[in-house]
Amino acid sequence: MTVAIDRATGRRSGDRGSRPGLGRRLKHGYQRHWYAYAMIAPVAVVLGVLVLYPLAYGFYLTLTDANSLNTARTIGVNHIDATYKFIGFHNYADILWGDTAYDRFWSHFIWTIVWTALCVALHYCIGLGLALLLDQKLRGRTLYRLILVLPWAVPTFVTVFGWRFMLADGGVINSALDALHLPSPAWLEDTFWQRAAAIMVNTWCGVPFMMVSLLGGLQSIDTSLYEAAEMDGASAWQRFRYVTLPGLRSVGSTVVLLGIIWTFNQFAVIFLLFGNTAPDAQILVTWAYYLGFGQQPRDFAQSAAYGMLLLAILIVFTSFYRRWLNRNEQQLAI
Repeated sequence: MTVAIDRATGRRSGDRGSRPGLGRRLKHGYQRHWYAYAMIAPVAVVLGVLVLYPLAYGFYLTLTDANSLNTARTIGVNHIDATYKFIGFHNYADILWGDTAYDRFWSHFIWTIVWTALCVALHYCIGLGLALLLDQKLRGRTLYRLILVLPWAVPTFVTVFGWRFMLADGGVINSALDALHLPSPAWLEDTFWQRAAAIMVNTWCGVPFMMVSLLGGLQSIDTSLYEAAEMDGASAWQRFRYVTLPGLRSVGSTVVLLGIIWTFNQFAVIFLLFGNTAPDAQILVTWAYYLGFGQQPRDFAQSAAYGMLLLAILIVFTSFYRRWLNRNEQQLAI
């Protein structure tokens, strides 16, 4: 074995030089990349103030028994100091395993999972169907696209309030059902129909985004693949299954992940449609809001604990989802 030796330093070629200290590495990195640090500094400050600090303070509240009666507050000219105590992870244990854990957490958790799965499935299926139609050469295709995007362009509160008026007892939907001699459901009173109404309204609001995203994915697929499949005698279903769906895999996986995160945390539709009048139709995020701001005394600690659990659930799901996608892509590459 031949080892080269540097005559100037006496160091062998296989030797590794001593690693500089942390302070020296930071100084060297700053000298080389100071411009990049200067560019990202404002964003880092904003994220720290608007995201990291509230997140850290919210986690601290979960370790206490803070509520509206024992937190610091000012009444007139009198200032009342905080008297809440540090109780560790008792809030998490009470939420997950307490005597009323099913009524306060698990029932809402199960409904949130069902709500998310049904809404995202409807978003994807209806959005894909509309995207396939708009990808065809149709007369007035631009007008159709504009009409189908309108539910997404209209502010959410306007859309939800419009649906709330239509779903009322004397609204357009029940009036039409009465005219057809069909039963008119209690959309805003009965638990089953409240949940059905929430899914229907959220589907109306979410389909346009999925449609536009999948339409962009369809237009990025090479048309020569369809021509080759057609020349080989592939049917329309086979072209859809073996050309369209694989071509939409990257776009579809991304929009489905975004749809799951947004739907899981969809506060506006449930809250604006029912407020605090439908406890069994509340998903976890609206139930956490009710605990923190919709009751007396307001339970800040429990509400913050729900927020931390929501964040943990989404982080775990996202990590497993990305691993599953990467594994499938590796299998397809092989």
